[in-house]
Amino acid sequence: MWGFLKRPVVVTADINLSLVALTGMGLLSRLWRLTYPRAVVFDEVYYGQYISFYMKQIFFLDDSGPPFGHMVLALGGYLGGFDGNFLWNRIGAEYSSNVPVWSLRLLPALAGALSVPMAYQIVLELHFSHCAAMGAALLMLIENALITQSRLMLLESVLIFFNLLAVLSYLKFFNCQKHSPFSLSWWFWLTLTGVACSCAVGIKYMGVFTYVLVLGVAAVHAWHLLGDQTLSNVCVFCHLLARAVALLVIPVVLYLLFFYVHLILVFRSGPHDQIMSSAFQASLEGGLARITQGQPLEVAFGSQVTLRNVFGKPVPCWLHSHQDTYPMIYENGRGSSHQQQVTCYPFKDVNNWWIVKDPRRHQLVVSSPPRPVRHGDMVQLVHGMTTRSLNTHDVAAPLSPHSQEVSCYIDYNISMPAQNLWRLEIVNRGSDTDVWKTILSEVRFVHVNTSAVLKLSGAHLPDWGYRQLEIVGEKLSRGYHGSTVWNVEEHRYGASQEQRERERELHSPAQVDVSRNLSFMARFSELQWRMLALRSDDSEHKYSSSPLEWVTLDTNIAYWLHPRTSAQIHLLGNIVIWVSGSLALAIYALLSLWYLLRRRRNVHDLPQDAWLRWVLAGALCAGGWAVNYLPFFLMEKTLFLYHYLPALTFQILLLPVVLQHISDHLCRSQLQRSIFSALVVAWYSSACHVSNTLRPLTYGDKSLSPHELKALRWKDSWDILIRKH
Repeated sequence: MWGFLKRPVVVTADINLSLVALTGMGLLSRLWRLTYPRAVVFDEVYYGQYISFYMKQIFFLDDSGPPFGHMVLALGGYLGGFDGNFLWNRIGAEYSSNVPVWSLRLLPALAGALSVPMAYQIVLELHFSHCAAMGAALLMLIENALITQSRLMLLESVLIFFNLLAVLSYLKFFNCQKHSPFSLSWWFWLTLTGVACSCAVGIKYMGVFTYVLVLGVAAVHAWHLLGDQTLSNVCVFCHLLARAVALLVIPVVLYLLFFYVHLILVFRSGPHDQIMSSAFQASLEGGLARITQGQPLEVAFGSQVTLRNVFGKPVPCWLHSHQDTYPMIYENGRGSSHQQQVTCYPFKDVNNWWIVKDPRRHQLVVSSPPRPVRHGDMVQLVHGMTTRSLNTHDVAAPLSPHSQEVSCYIDYNISMPAQNLWRLEIVNRGSDTDVWKTILSEVRFVHVNTSAVLKLSGAHLPDWGYRQLEIVGEKLSRGYHGSTVWNVEEHRYGASQEQRERERELHSPAQVDVSRNLSFMARFSELQWRMLALRSDDSEHKYSSSPLEWVTLDTNIAYWLHPRTSAQIHLLGNIVIWVSGSLALAIYALLSLWYLLRRRRNVHDLPQDAWLRWVLAGALCAGGWAVNYLPFFLMEKTLFLYHYLPALTFQILLLPVVLQHISDHLCRSQLQRSIFSALVVAWYSSACHVSNTLRPLTYGDKSLSPHELKALRWKDSWDILIRKH
């Protein structure tokens, strides 16, 4: 029984020293003097504020992508003990002592460093040579733009890491498929592919491009699997089911999990609350939740309410009125009703309060027991501070002449009777007997006399309307557009019939406590929609650029300038690598077209295994470049050079593949191969030389003289040389 103790326990392992060396060099290049500069560098000012929000557990909304990327950066801050107390308001600002700079930049740097050995493994999994794999890894190692982006508190290096991990995992799975399907390693790599794809999408929406690429390649392979007559129907079904679960179900579940964790972490009210609906705001700690705590849930006749427009554009606002009237004559010569103005006001105000009145009774208080308002009921909305009823009639609105004016009715003893009856429609009702609920119900008010719908036009009134937003009666309302939908945000049961007592009541807190927690899926749906619909400022930036400028490296970005010396950091690529990558893409496209034409004529220049290897490498590398680059031509957002970096990594992977193909299949003699190999070595040497030349702008640790700076501006020197000739 104890016989195994008589013999030594021996563990053997195969260690790829090349992989170890590449990993070590990657870590050294990305982690060396990581805390320098100890100042806010370019977009660190943007991501840093979200890290502070996480540290303080304050809700925020960012339209650049899902929350997983921000959580990765925040994890670095958490590990470093960051308390979130830093004012992220200026690029170049010195970090205070409480900011753990090394920890905040660590995870992006690790992602950038691990991308180097991952490039090596991807080329090996494509069944190209060790030399080609080393070439791809070395190019990833020395590319200046990738080094710069990895050493800062930015997300591109993390996105690239998960893009490459998704491709590598799928290739590992695909190669397992040939000899050990449904094995433990087969399941591991297939599952990891789905996890990596989900993480890539969770970092930035740009991750969808690589996810679609992997799905496309997997779909082609699954199609070939369907035609494999050696497999039974049950086996084929199991293959397809496994792929569907790993590549579709798992990414969706993980994507939801990112938002679930995000909403757990940021549960406090913050500066972005107003973008969200009243129900969402009320689910956060503090802010509206504090204001609305204790409100009655069901709106009854006699309730005092504030009505918020659900659309929230151009700004969130509340139905509002004040004693000023519309001008008798507008500037364009049109006349008005001269009734009391009704607007939408983007701030909390006592003039936002309205009383829901039963048209059949005179009371402006809630009866005992309360009589709830239901879908389809007729109501009058009485302005709390002026006691005038919401009214619309066949008079053109001030800025929207094709719509009706909305006012609070003043009886001038002229032939203009009040038209103040409105029918309540609950848009998100479960049945036609649903009760109007505070915050939860989204409602429309349809005018009984004219069938016009109460709507926020979004136009700003002139100075006579205090630049508030115009409210109109829209006759031709198609569907339930958000501008016609309202919800009750603040609510109390009115108990005072006298006006003075009622005015005091409008300023007093409510007392009845009703819980109205939103479900996770409701909060996720709203947050996701807001992220997709929210438009950031797309104004031109000093360093913005177009996709055409990226390929030729016709642009760069000055990330940081030392306040006292001429040391500086630029996002600037290695021109040898960038131009060579573009040439490799062109050569791959031309050779592929040539081979296809020849194969059509039944001339097979490549053995079948070499052809399949060439096609798969092109699908993943050239295809990866295309899906990560071409969509930017369709985007209207402000673009920067760093948007090209994910596409560049796939270009780098393709480059040694094309070089090996030329050496193996196009160089006919040993002499030609020797000459070509010497040219490749010289080319690699020039790339290393350029990388080393640009090192001061990559790390920013050297003060440069004006002459040295001018020498590094390769494009300016090239333009001068052309003009001289």
